[in-house]
Amino acid sequence: MRRFLMLAALLAPAPAFAHGAGDHVHGVVAGLMHPIGGLDHVLAMVAVGLWAGLMGGRALLALPASFLGGMAIGGALGMAGTGLPMVEGGILASVIILGALVAASARLSLGLALPVVAAFGLLHGNAHGLELAEGSGALGYAAGFLLATAALHGAGALAALRLAATPVRIAGGAMAAAMVLAILV
Repeated sequence: MRRFLMLAALLAPAPAFAHGAGDHVHGVVAGLMHPIGGLDHVLAMVAVGLWAGLMGGRALLALPASFLGGMAIGGALGMAGTGLPMVEGGILASVIILGALVAASARLSLGLALPVVAAFGLLHGNAHGLELAEGSGALGYAAGFLLATAALHGAGALAALRLAATPVRIAGGAMAAAMVLAILV
């Protein structure tokens, strides 16, 4: 466990969390690649899937759908040039909180869980949308980052359904701890 945390901290330097607009953001391929380009995004999106898999039932589809809905709205706001306050801090907090929820195998009501997940999706989507270069293929880019996000949610959910609860909970704790270490480093 200690080795994993050290490796996670080494692989998560602060520049990996930077978001900035640029000419590199164009269309579907850029959208597909963006969510997997930052450890913060990958961990949060997989954590949503892990949590959905642990909760099971309606949460299995509802949590990822809520995140994707929030992400679509946040992305549209970002593409329109509207940045939300504290996006970067909120993204980092999303990994810590989602990881902790997985580690605790939290069974929140959907009435509470869905708005939390949607709010985190809103922040992640806003960061993605703000990166869209002027004149780029906005719809393709959005479709790409939503599809990549859904795939990461699916990977997390599948892992939670296939593995015993203990390794999934350990993974959630490791995600939260890695993000705390990344902030401190």
